[in-house]
Amino acid sequence: MSSSVPEVREALAQAARVTDDALVVDLVDGRTVTVPLPWYPRLLHGSPEERAKWRLVGRGEGIHWPELDEDVSVAALLGGRGSAETAESLRRWLESRTE
Repeated sequence: MSSSVPEVREALAQAARVTDDALVVDLVDGRTVTVPLPWYPRLLHGSPEERAKWRLVGRGEGIHWPELDEDVSVAALLGGRGSAETAESLRRWLESRTE
């Protein structure tokens, strides 16, 4: 009896969108990952225009929103990890947006 080793492919993003409630990321393997928007406060506080301007990082290992200075890795999404930003850092960022 022979056994085959299953192919393990790295999970990579191909598209992202931010709704009023969630961050939705389409992966190249056909999966879609949806997480609550409050996991990423900068996206939560961003305008629809800012949220729409994203780019893939590397080959799709992550997503970057330049106008919000937010980076989200696919590994974090799959691991159920939200933003690691401190409350103080977020407070300073929010204050900078109102100046």
